[in-house]
Formats: sequence, C-alpha cells, structure tokens
Amino acid sequence: MTHPYDQGLERNDANYTALTPVSYLAKAAYVYPETIAVIHGSLRRPWKDVYARCRRLASALAGRGIRRGDTVAAMLPNVPAMVELHFGPAMIGAVVNTLNTRLDPEAIAFMLDHGEAKVLFTDREFSGTVEKALALCQAKPLVIDVDDAMHEGGKFLGEKEYEAFLHEGNPEFAWTFPPDEWDAISLNYTSGTTGNPKGVVYHYRGAYLNAINNIIDWSMPKHPTYLWTLPMFHCNGWCFNWTMAAAAGTNVCLRKVDPRHILDLIREHKVTHYCGAPIVHSMLMNAPAEWKAGIDHEVHCLVAAAPPPAAVIEGMGRMGFDITHVYGLTETYGPAAVCAKHEAWNALSIEEQVKKNGRQGVAYLLEEGMTVLDPESLEPVPWDGETMGEIMFRGNITMKGYLKNPKATAEAFRGGWFHSGDLAVMQPDGYIKIKDRSKDVIISGGENISSQEVEDVLFGHPAVMLAAVVAQPDEKWGETPCAFVELKEGAVVTEAELIEFCKARMAKFKIPKSVVFGALPKTSTGKIQKFLLRDRARSKSSFE
Repeated sequence: MTHPYDQGLERNDANYTALTPVSYLAKAAYVYPETIAVIHGSLRRPWKDVYARCRRLASALAGRGIRRGDTVAAMLPNVPAMVELHFGPAMIGAVVNTLNTRLDPEAIAFMLDHGEAKVLFTDREFSGTVEKALALCQAKPLVIDVDDAMHEGGKFLGEKEYEAFLHEGNPEFAWTFPPDEWDAISLNYTSGTTGNPKGVVYHYRGAYLNAINNIIDWSMPKHPTYLWTLPMFHCNGWCFNWTMAAAAGTNVCLRKVDPRHILDLIREHKVTHYCGAPIVHSMLMNAPAEWKAGIDHEVHCLVAAAPPPAAVIEGMGRMGFDITHVYGLTETYGPAAVCAKHEAWNALSIEEQVKKNGRQGVAYLLEEGMTVLDPESLEPVPWDGETMGEIMFRGNITMKGYLKNPKATAEAFRGGWFHSGDLAVMQPDGYIKIKDRSKDVIISGGENISSQEVEDVLFGHPAVMLAAVVAQPDEKWGETPCAFVELKEGAVVTEAELIEFCKARMAKFKIPKSVVFGALPKTSTGKIQKFLLRDRARSKSSFE
C-alpha cells in the first residue's frame, strides 16, 4: 500500500540535490569572491580564483580522460595545489587519494597500484621516494609535478608542471553534482594492524556532513583563519579542506611543522584555529617565550591521536590557547567525537578540568551513534567507568568500507556498528574514556604504526628469533615503538645495529626508538604476552 505522503511527492530537480562539498566552494566564490582563501608565503589567492582554478583542474583531468570513479593521487605537503585537489577531481566524480608523504617507496607503489591511480600529482620534495615507487608500479600513472616556490631542490618526474596542466582546462568548466551522494569522493590508506594498508573509502555525503560538523562542534565563526599544521593527506585534513570553503575562511599553508614558523604565522596572520597531534601542541608550549611574544588574540586548537597529556592541556591554557580534544579514526573521516565542554567545568580545579577535557567524549552532532559495547555480544557496557568494552560508531560519518576488501569490511561492520578496536569505558556522565587498544597500533605524532610491520622487519635480521613491538610513552611523539627481541642461540647483535637494520627498510617514524633484549614472556601455547611487554615499556620509559 502506497502511503499518501508518497503520492505525487516524488524526488525531482527542484527539491533534491546530492550532497557534495564542492557546493561550498561555489558558494564561497559567489558570496565572498574577494575574501582571501589561501595564503602561502607571499601568495594571496581569493575564493573566486580558487574556484576558477579548481574548474580548470577538473576540466584538464576530464580532457585527459579521467572519469567518474577514477583515482587521482596526490603526494603533496600542505600547499595550495593540495587544497585544489580536494575539489577539482570531485567536480567530475573522480576520487582523490592523498598519499602519506612519510611512507617508503614500497608502500606508495602498493597504494598507487591498489587504488589504480590514473594521475599522480607530486611535489619535488618527494621525488626520491616517488621515482622509486613508480619503478615498482605495475601500471604507471600520468605524473604531474608541483613546483612550489617555497621549496628548492628535487627532480621533475612528470610530463608537465601543475600550472601548465591547469592551463589545459577551462575556468568556466561546468562541473556536475554526483549522481549519487553515496559515490566515493576520496581514498585514504590506513596501516591498520598489519603491514598491508587498507584503502578507506569516503563518500560525498560523509564529506559534506563532517565538513559542517567541524564548524558546529568547534563553534567556528564565519571567516576563520586556519593554519595547516595538520597534514592535508591525513583523513583529507580531517575534512577541513572542505570545512574552510563552507566557512569561507582563509587557509594558511605550511609545508613543514616548525614551532617558530608556526608561531610567526599565528602572529602575522592572526590565526584563529589549527589542529594537530599532542606533539604539535607540546612543541608550541615548550617554545622560548620570545617566539610567543605578540600573540595576544584568541587561538583555538583541536588535539587528537593519543589522549593529550595533562601537561599539554594545562600548558596550552596558560598560553591562552583554547584546546578541545577530539577523537576518531581514518574510518570515521578523522574526528567523529568531541569532548564537548560544559560551562560548569570552569569552576573545577585545574586537575579536574584536565581529567574532564582529556576524554574521548561523545559523538559528533552529525554522527548518529558512538558508544561502548561488549565486542562479542554487542550489549552496552554499564556507565560505571570501570567495565571495558569496544568503542563503536554508526552513522553518516563512517566510511563506505575498505577498497577491494569485502572480508575486512564485513568484519569492521559486524552487527551494524563500526568496530574501532579501541577499548574504553563509559563514565557516569555518558562520556567515553579510552583505556587500551585492542589493535596493536602505535600512534606516534598522529601517525599509525603497525607493530606487526615493524616486527616483520626485525624478524628479517639473521640474529633475531622472536620480536614483539609495543608502544612506549614518549614526551615528544606521544608514543614510539619499543622492540623486545629474543635472539637466536649464540647470536650477537647490538641495539644500534638493529635500529640501523630497520632504518634501511622502513619509514623513519616507524623505527623502534629502543630495543630490549631477553626472553619474551609467553603463554602455555607459545603466544607472546604483549600486555606484560607494554607494562615493561611504560616502566622503562623515563622520557630519556
């Protein structure tokens, strides 16, 4: 039986359009054409020009045969071209794949092949890695070099430079809305719990909603000035590339995290907002007083990754920087939860405020659900602050799934919830607090490190019998890998030699900071007891 509200009230062009964050860019250019959208060194580019350039980019890609569902990869730092790549491909239904610039050639080659990249935009800074990766690729994409004036050195690898490529396109190009807002808009690889990266697929609907959610749950005003301390390659910059268009704000680009340069930019451009892992905030907090001089306006900052140490929350408060803790994963478009503050907390002692503000909190407004469930029964845990379960999400700010990996997708969505792998408790006020990680992922400076990947490298050394890698607390990075190694009988190798062995085989940030030799604790069935090793790593660490 047809419901009366369905009769003659069909979806049509007048009452329905698929959600796409490209519309934010179009409106920013229409309403605020002269407002500065991008600052990079001496460059000042208004929203009308960014819109025209993105249309050129879309047109040029279409002219090279790029179509809906094709992958466009980017190996770029936080430069203006990276902002444009979050809109140009989406204008023709292509999928942007922002690559982690810290990875090794083998990982980049895997991603280019697995994602079937048709085009790769790459900065000269990474030409050494990219050249090796391309040599390993089964199918080489069209390569376009980005020649950024703020960087010298590095080879040109591509057919054309970015600006010349843009001139192949039409600034009046008629872009289109996606036929379905469930279509893929971006591809982000996460290391997960194994050395094989998984391709996390975002859709237009989620990108559109999380871009707005960043504004709502951070109480961002119109025209914020946002400093790109967070890598744009990381979860599409937590969707802030799209957020800044929605807010018609100003993107202040930053190629490299450097505390003095960050503070100079905050002062010069009156930066109002920035995001980052605890290490970024710690760098600013511990910077010399003279570097901070003259910053007397209000600055808001988001902190994520490992929970921020109490010293960071306190220190940023003393600087006059308002810090908000968010939580999420690559699979949830970056932050999908926030430790929403209450006015009453201001009356608490500093110690109590730190406890309150250091939690993972509650779901973003536009993420339908976030809770702690028993991972097997999927029953809610009591709100007692003691009973542990797994953090789970559901809603529109959750990935489509893992590219070409139906098994992992099904496992992640078992029971109608996305399983985060993080173990936590529900506190009496309904806020979530992480207690441990069920996945053996180490979060160092905001980047995920697979313990198994590091272990696999260590196992490759002829002297190593067994290896187990766990997180060791680190004052600068939050966490770093600590390797526990059991040697073969009669074998001799030093800590320095093993670290050098790893340096030749993996990205720098994944290398163990320390190596501990000895027999590894095992269960009766021979399984290594990592929980004991975590305790050892925590007690061993003195932030030396």
